[in-house]
Amino acid sequence: MSGAPIELLQTGPEQVELIRNLYQFYAYESSDWEQEDVEVNGLYYIHEAHLARYWQDPDWSAHLILVDGFIAGFLLIERSELPGLDALELADLFILKKYRRQGIGRAVATQVLMSGVDAWLVRFYRQDETALAFWRTVLDELPRPVQAIEPDDDPQLLSFMVTRATH
Repeated sequence: MSGAPIELLQTGPEQVELIRNLYQFYAYESSDWEQEDVEVNGLYYIHEAHLARYWQDPDWSAHLILVDGFIAGFLLIERSELPGLDALELADLFILKKYRRQGIGRAVATQVLMSGVDAWLVRFYRQDETALAFWRTVLDELPRPVQAIEPDDDPQLLSFMVTRATH
């Protein structure tokens, strides 16, 4: 991993445009398996009401990932809305290409999944080979119990619960 300091900075609503802009890169990269096309304005669709929830809803937050003070990506956290599941969801983690393969995403994911007392939900598309390899490594090395679950909302998603060890 690079020796540069990694910082996870929670954003405020004044940074919605910055997150919206970074999300375009994320949407571009995931368009292969999400089968999304750009809109007539040349941008990927963003559901504005959903985006606004990161600054309105409790347990929802949007974070910038900074490396040596430069924007290296973002992290979106939500309270899971799956029925009967009380967990925070590491909804979207995106690292810009320049900063990949340096252990930054792994460091951020591990820090977040080890924080607090909440259970965490991690979901990603089975077709996303990069995410599959990344999460397999992160979850295999995580010193917390990890369990595959199969909610019936979207068969394209692989889902994992990260819980605290019970004593």
